[in-house]
Amino acid sequence: MVRPIGFLVGLGFVGVLLWSLLWGVIAFVSEPPAKTVEHEFHLAPKHVSFSFDGPFGKYDQAQLQRGFQVYKEVCAACHSLHLVAFRDLQGIGFTEGQTKTIASEWAIETPSINPETGEPATRKSIPADKFPLPFANEVAARAANAGALPPDLSLMTKARHHGPAYVYSLLTGFQNQPAELLKEFPDAKTPEALHFNPYFANLNIAMAPPLTGDGQVTYSDGTKATVDQMAKDVSAFLTWTAEPKLQIRHSVGLGVIIFLLFFTILTWMAYQNIWRDKKKGL
Repeated sequence: MVRPIGFLVGLGFVGVLLWSLLWGVIAFVSEPPAKTVEHEFHLAPKHVSFSFDGPFGKYDQAQLQRGFQVYKEVCAACHSLHLVAFRDLQGIGFTEGQTKTIASEWAIETPSINPETGEPATRKSIPADKFPLPFANEVAARAANAGALPPDLSLMTKARHHGPAYVYSLLTGFQNQPAELLKEFPDAKTPEALHFNPYFANLNIAMAPPLTGDGQVTYSDGTKATVDQMAKDVSAFLTWTAEPKLQIRHSVGLGVIIFLLFFTILTWMAYQNIWRDKKKGL
């Protein structure tokens, strides 16, 4: 008796689900949702290639150092990198002495405590320190950026879909609002304090274009600092801050694949050797 009742109850649930699905399809077809400006004009990240793409990709240390220079001279005034220590920069080719110099000459000093008075103080950074925050707290950060909170960039390329391409597209995507957008959505004009960027989720971003023109940074290796080049370099650098062990992971993955392939061949050969004299069906 229990089984028939359970079957009928389950059948009832299935019927309700099917009816709900059918009703939803009918409602969607008869009254489709209204188009939104974000749906119509938001763009997927541009296609851009990096040396670390693919399973055999590797970081270009010269590019990472250029990207760090762009971060230092352009981005660091607003955006923190608080999960990265100065000594980590040795992973992109800087020497121990260079990291000491970079830390000690960093524009923002590291918060500390005066050992004599116990009062808050600051000191020059050392390689073991994380990159200091550009603002004392969130309130100060918002006050300096028209109410917007600049995000930490340590894991930005991991936090966004197609991370490096997203960062590159965002940095190079600032533009005036298209005329067709305002024609179709006259109420969607970008507010004065914001800037139109079709690669940002809601199209309007509080950050002003950080890369304003070619030559904004003077690369120490002589590379021409175009806006496109600077955007690629800092995107690569931020990929490294999020995945500093990427090359090791690629190497380990390749080794595991080779091992599994070799193990599979040995297993197949052993199988053939053990069962070659056995009659089928036994």
